[in-house]
Amino acid sequence: MSGGPPSMSAPVCLIENTDRGLQAVDSSLKLLRDIQQPVVVVAVVGLYRTGKSYLMNRLAGQQSGFALGSTIESKTKGIWMWCVPHPSKPDHTLVLLDTEGLGDVDKGDSKNDAWIFCLGVLLSSTLVYNSRGTIDNQALEKLHYVTELTNQIRTKSEVTRDEDGEEVPQDTQFVQYFPGFVWAVRDFTLDKKIDGRDVSDDEYLDHFALQLKKGLTQKVLEYNLPRQCIRSFFPTRKCFTFPFPTSSDKMKCLDSMPESQLEPDFRQVADRFCTYVFSESRTKTVQGGHKVTGSRLSHLVKIYLDTISSGNVPCLENAVVAMAEIENQSAMTEGLRQYELGMQPLKAQFPTDLDKLSAEHRRLSDVATKEFLKRSFKDEGGKYMAQLTEKIGQLFDRLADENMQASEERCRKILSDLYATVAANIKNGAYAKSGGFKVYSDHRDAVVAQYRQHANKGMKGEEMLEVFLQEKSAEANSILMADTNLTDAEKKEKEAREQAAVQEQRIRAEEQRRQELQQALEEEKRAQEERVRCMEEKFAKEKRQQQEELQRALDSKLEEQRQMIEKGFKVEHGMLNLPLSNSASKFTSSGFGIVNLFSSFYSSSRIARRC
Repeated sequence: MSGGPPSMSAPVCLIENTDRGLQAVDSSLKLLRDIQQPVVVVAVVGLYRTGKSYLMNRLAGQQSGFALGSTIESKTKGIWMWCVPHPSKPDHTLVLLDTEGLGDVDKGDSKNDAWIFCLGVLLSSTLVYNSRGTIDNQALEKLHYVTELTNQIRTKSEVTRDEDGEEVPQDTQFVQYFPGFVWAVRDFTLDKKIDGRDVSDDEYLDHFALQLKKGLTQKVLEYNLPRQCIRSFFPTRKCFTFPFPTSSDKMKCLDSMPESQLEPDFRQVADRFCTYVFSESRTKTVQGGHKVTGSRLSHLVKIYLDTISSGNVPCLENAVVAMAEIENQSAMTEGLRQYELGMQPLKAQFPTDLDKLSAEHRRLSDVATKEFLKRSFKDEGGKYMAQLTEKIGQLFDRLADENMQASEERCRKILSDLYATVAANIKNGAYAKSGGFKVYSDHRDAVVAQYRQHANKGMKGEEMLEVFLQEKSAEANSILMADTNLTDAEKKEKEAREQAAVQEQRIRAEEQRRQELQQALEEEKRAQEERVRCMEEKFAKEKRQQQEELQRALDSKLEEQRQMIEKGFKVEHGMLNLPLSNSASKFTSSGFGIVNLFSSFYSSSRIARRC
């Protein structure tokens, strides 16, 4: 399908991890730029040598592709990408991102790991965190990257405040823009029981692994920190516990092993995992609820990497603004290109009449506008829409001039061909005799009649006939004066008729120009009304998207609040001002402490009441 993913037999490197830092691969960005479909982006992150690549190959519907490796050495470097048609969302592209393994001791650069994790969050609509064994405190401590996100990412270029002037907590903002979170626990062997009761994977994650402890001591805050980050930042959470896929001695052959030889329980969980990701992963959106296409994703990659390489912190708001500038410029260029290409067949037929030119202009203006609106977003103030309208107007003016010139040349040729015999008679003196003026008048009137019947004269048909009669008036007057068969009175009468005929044609030409101008004004009015209607529809759609985005965030926060209250986390307002130890203050000032949790709950509640 046009605008869909290219045929990719294997993944390609999207972001290289070089000695100079993280850098985008131009050829991979080009692949993304050619994708005009909305994208669902699934990124997998996790410690190295935990089998991340296997899950991504399953999502791609392939047994191999992303490097699995069979040694303790990390195989994936940087971030690799595989674009495939989405298996359950028509006209969508599934973009799979396999990230470099975190915690590789050979790299010796924890900041590099933090940026890899950060990019996985920023670029994806579903983030899969892959780990081995069990979700215990050690596993949560290894996920310390999530606690650093407020140092790595900003949602706004300036502090966001609510209607009461209070700062909106970072986690309340993050949950609007962050991906869904899936924890894939590999080689899981424990019984999932809580208080002797069998529980589901999701219950194991939410009610056991991510359960918070009560209290405000330093030890409790340190324990709660990564758990609260996951709860606060990610709008949805899902867990899958995978048993061993096969015996340990066959693990190195996993990428070449037929699926039928894998353990049935493992295949069942893998199937459920893929089904969930395909059905529940949302289309990637950015601030404002705008859907991300492959082209827009390529800009995001470049913008984020440029920001990171400059030593600054990626800001979601600034990234969206920068991406909108690029995309709107591209959308305007594409709309103009569609108009220009569409006009080529008609241009080859010049000259043509105004009705045909105007109808095609109106049709192609609508095509260009729709193409622009399909690709553009966040065109605040209609800046790029106005530029597109202006450029189309300029192009139409040039085409109209070319059509006029072609019409003038065509009309002159028709008149010249029709008048050739009359011109030859004049040269030979055929009309220089008694009664010659009547013969000349009859021949000239026949030329005019034939000219009027001639098709495809274009928009200057009447005007060029006026010019023709004006040019021949001196010639006609000379033949008239030389005709001895006419009295002076008859000559004056016929001269007056000649002038009246020229004047009548001038009036007809002016009427044609007046009608053309009136038609052009009416066409422009209709086009402007249609553009306004389309823009209003788009703005209304974007507003709905923003409201839906905010509502999802509020629902997520309020659900967290409900669960916390059910578990007995009840806090009086005065507790928000309790003195904390230095270590505790460190966590709460970063926006992650348990006190901040309740602060954000109060903020969410105020917003909910206003809504």
